[in-house]
Amino acid sequence: QVQLVESGGGLVQTGGSLRLSCAASGFPFSTYAMAWYRQAPGKERELVAAISAAATITNHVPSVKGRFTISRDNDKNTLYLQMNSLKPEDTAVYYCNAVSKGDVDDYWGQGTQVTVSS
Repeated sequence: QVQLVESGGGLVQTGGSLRLSCAASGFPFSTYAMAWYRQAPGKERELVAAISAAATITNHVPSVKGRFTISRDNDKNTLYLQMNSLKPEDTAVYYCNAVSKGDVDDYWGQGTQVTVSS
């Protein structure tokens, strides 16, 4: 049974930090590209950052570049998102996503809420 379980969300003040984690199970984690998405109220889900299976390639969208860092530990089957210098516009539900090579399989977690107060 495939599971992606996010944790680490919460309420933080502007300028604060949070570290999100996504624990994966039920599929060969080290062979899947991973990503973090977020969805704010009334908005579409958007990509935040992505990382290749071997963690050799990372991408961060311009709005978070220099503040957020995606990483993974393939020995622990866990994906991370370090979020620093948080802004109110970062408030959203953050989702973990796993995609197999060739986009054959596409898995999602249940999401974790991040709220940044001004």
